[in-house]
Amino acid sequence: MKNKQTQEKKNNFWILKTFILTFSLAMVFAVVSGEVLEKVNNFVAVLILLLIILVGIIFDMIGVAVTAAEEAPFNAMATRHIKGAKRALKLIKARDKVSNFCNDVIGDICGIISGSASAAVIAHMAVNMGNTKEFVFDLVVTALVAGLTVGGKAMGKSFAINNSKNIVFTAAKVLSVFSKEK
Repeated sequence: MKNKQTQEKKNNFWILKTFILTFSLAMVFAVVSGEVLEKVNNFVAVLILLLIILVGIIFDMIGVAVTAAEEAPFNAMATRHIKGAKRALKLIKARDKVSNFCNDVIGDICGIISGSASAAVIAHMAVNMGNTKEFVFDLVVTALVAGLTVGGKAMGKSFAINNSKNIVFTAAKVLSVFSKEK
């Protein structure tokens, strides 16, 4: 009974931590993307929007790959002292939290911010258009952003499931650049 209560407290703490992290990151991303998008030309604004969509797709792929990955290949790599293998095992063992962070925190924030960014791009570009052209342009950009986001994530999920080992290992190696493996 005590073990179940401890686990429940840990889960509640994770939920609170996730909320605070999401709230903070969303505020930072919204302010930064809003400020940047106001000061750049249309081409750069579109590139930033595409980058936001791409980040969401990449993190979604990492979250799916960690969920789908098997521990066995990384156990074998860790015994051979291959750099990044221990970090990959840690990612897999914490797959629920890693998936939540990648898919929900970063992925959803990117989805929301890309929606806001597309509105800013539309407003920026619509200054020189008439009402009818602006309406059509608004529809096309909104649909394009939604299509790229959902289509990219759908394609990324299949890729992540089929290449989970390589994706997890790459993510682990990137993370190991920022912190030492024990």
